[in-house]
Amino acid sequence: MSPRRICSTLAVHLALIGAGLATGAHAQRPPDELPTIESKTEGMQELAGYIDLYWSEREGKLYLELDRWGEELLHQISLTTGLGSNPVGLDRGQLGSTAILAAQRVGPRVLLMEPNYRYRARSQDVAEVRAVAEAFAPSVHWGFEVVAQTGDRALVDATDFFLRDAHGIARTLERARQGTFRLERSRSVFHLPRTKAFPENTEIEVVLTFTSGQPGGLVSSTAASGEAVTFRVHHSLVRLPGDGYEPRRADPRVGAFGMSFMDYAAPIDQDPAVRWVARHRLEKRDPTAERSEPVEPIVYYLDPGVPEPVRSALLDGARWWNQAFEAAGFVDAFRVEVLPDGADPMDLRYNMIHWTHRSTRGWSYGSTVADPRTGEILKGNVNLGSLRLRQDHLIARGLVPPAGAQFGVCDLSAGPAFDYLAIVADGDPVEMALARVRQLSAHEVGHTLGLAHNYIASTYGRASVMDYPAPLVRLTGDGRLDLSDAYAVGAGEYDKFAIRWLYADFPPGASEPEALEAIVQDGLSRGIRFLTDQDARPAGGAHPLAGLWDNGSDPVAMLGHEMEVRRIGLDAFGEGSVPEGEPLASLEKVLVPLYLHHRYQVEAAAKSIGGMDYAFALRGDGQTPLRRVPADRQRAAVDAVLATLDAAALALPERVLQLIPPRAFRVPSGETFDGHTSPTLDPFAAAASAADLTLGFVLQPERMARLVEQHSRDASLPGLDEVVDRLMEVTWRAAAPGDAYVAEVQRTVQRVVVDGMMQHAGSTSNSPAVRAVLNAELLQLAEWLAGRTSPTPHQMLALEDIKRWRARPWGENEATPAPAAPPGSPIGGGRRR
Repeated sequence: MSPRRICSTLAVHLALIGAGLATGAHAQRPPDELPTIESKTEGMQELAGYIDLYWSEREGKLYLELDRWGEELLHQISLTTGLGSNPVGLDRGQLGSTAILAAQRVGPRVLLMEPNYRYRARSQDVAEVRAVAEAFAPSVHWGFEVVAQTGDRALVDATDFFLRDAHGIARTLERARQGTFRLERSRSVFHLPRTKAFPENTEIEVVLTFTSGQPGGLVSSTAASGEAVTFRVHHSLVRLPGDGYEPRRADPRVGAFGMSFMDYAAPIDQDPAVRWVARHRLEKRDPTAERSEPVEPIVYYLDPGVPEPVRSALLDGARWWNQAFEAAGFVDAFRVEVLPDGADPMDLRYNMIHWTHRSTRGWSYGSTVADPRTGEILKGNVNLGSLRLRQDHLIARGLVPPAGAQFGVCDLSAGPAFDYLAIVADGDPVEMALARVRQLSAHEVGHTLGLAHNYIASTYGRASVMDYPAPLVRLTGDGRLDLSDAYAVGAGEYDKFAIRWLYADFPPGASEPEALEAIVQDGLSRGIRFLTDQDARPAGGAHPLAGLWDNGSDPVAMLGHEMEVRRIGLDAFGEGSVPEGEPLASLEKVLVPLYLHHRYQVEAAAKSIGGMDYAFALRGDGQTPLRRVPADRQRAAVDAVLATLDAAALALPERVLQLIPPRAFRVPSGETFDGHTSPTLDPFAAAASAADLTLGFVLQPERMARLVEQHSRDASLPGLDEVVDRLMEVTWRAAAPGDAYVAEVQRTVQRVVVDGMMQHAGSTSNSPAVRAVLNAELLQLAEWLAGRTSPTPHQMLALEDIKRWRARPWGENEATPAPAAPPGSPIGGGRRR
């Protein structure tokens, strides 16, 4: 029995169990008491399609005609219009819940029931299927009263079904601490221009207004009136795809999203957890040909509201995927076009790329509507945050001021001996931003094709658009910054490998498992590797090559490169980094990402400390499952990471401090440094926030525990005590700089270190072995400070604070937190949640 037929059998059983009666039982209300559908709908507007609609202008009601009893359909909810607030997360074009529903008629009532596809029995034994169906509950989504009928056709009033908070808007606003909102039905209606019926799908859109007496600040700052917030919510009722799609089992060596369920009919010696990948249906017109046109191509549509030159950039980037499909044996199988006039972007038939505006910048994302039975992708839906483009431009302006920028005279006495006026940078910030948005378009479309992040791809030749790329800033032989190759172009080798594995259509008679394994082995032989969020996103991640926003095959060496880029960029920083006529105070928001240019490479390099190189190895595939980072490599990483705490490197040049005034009247400050000298820029707070980032990666709980563990098993590997000793050497025991300003920066770094040490030494989330090492280091520091013959006020305060901290009651952990670093990154925005 095919998977689809088994699914259908299961759904029938679940529907019968939930209703408790056979389909078509009308005992509670005789049919002759109901009017006919024809008489009830006389004078109404009829929209004939997959499910016929009747609109009553007089009543303001929408009726559904149902006659496919027990037949499954897909119900998709989405958000047509948004709030415009990234922290709240209600975006234009956002997908909501997806459910398979089947209509069951029981007397005068119709139930919409969702079968439970998370638990199945893929068996031809009906009793075995029924046993699982009866064990796990289905869900009834709605109940309707039948208001008219003709034969086996029933008419129901669906007004309340659609004019409800199906997207969970009130819940989302409350979760974002924006107040308690309720749906105001007197201000909620059907949106008829987007309510349509087609042969394969019926689309309904409603206008919903939510009210609150005390709206939160994020709502009040983005909605026309915070007390009444209006959205358009879209419902799609869609015929499910027919037979012909074959699910494909997931392989952990290939980053493919998908679905999973429990199959209780699996043999005892097999895992009952079934994992299938998600992918679009794509078949060769000639399956025997090495290269063939598809039966139906995959077509994506771009939001026509995107302006040029961004529109062309988004089209270019998304179209890179055709290179991967070509490599998989398809000819012209992936296309991207601008959405034609009159087409509804919320229509489930259209794969969409939305250009999403928000009041603050934030994430872009790619999501899908997939058949819950099989994992077949029915709609790809991309949301691209428009302000990302401007942030990338701002990052580029900090690195490379626009052509023709004029700088003032540089006071070389305040900084390193560097010929500031001779700096010439290659690259246009606008072009770099457009190059980034091409990559962003390809990245998010990749998610909707079924691909997960691959955060190791940057270490073998920028091999995937599914990585998070940092701009690759090259240094020319004469010391210039070159942004001409900031972002890679086109689908990478991993992308082609993953699409080939995910979408390859094998000729008749071929063994699919063997063919897929051959693709994986070919990739492994070429050095193609995959690691994802679980490996890279934790700050204490163990893999030395899994990083976000990093570059290069050697993360440790690349940190030194990024520090040099940062130095050159700071030396070149000046008035030319903002447009003519813009307040000079705006220089600070350009300065932030430049000053913290190294932050992600520090994180990437730190992962070699106590790190382990591992792979998603399968038995017999020839991969080495796990090996420790060599001792010399770990010690090199320690030195490179701790070098970012050097006071001279963290000291902002004097000329920069003299250039940036407080915030201009009526001009928002943007993402800037917190500090103690408001309203002026606090250089010590900037240094503290940068130092705290580095310290957080070194004193990361899991990393410290691994250092203790690895040294206990192999004394040649560095332990936590060695790493912390080195930390103290480069901060507290380092020679004091001769320059008074740089010396104060050094004291700032020292304070961040001692506060961080106290915080972690007293944290019960750290293991006793970790706390023991940190406590011992603090005691040694206290003894060293107590032995100073002429301690400075800074040293005296640190000594007294350590004493107070050691005498604290157990469970209290007082330590002064460093100023938080501003977002300053390619993603995020403002003071985010």
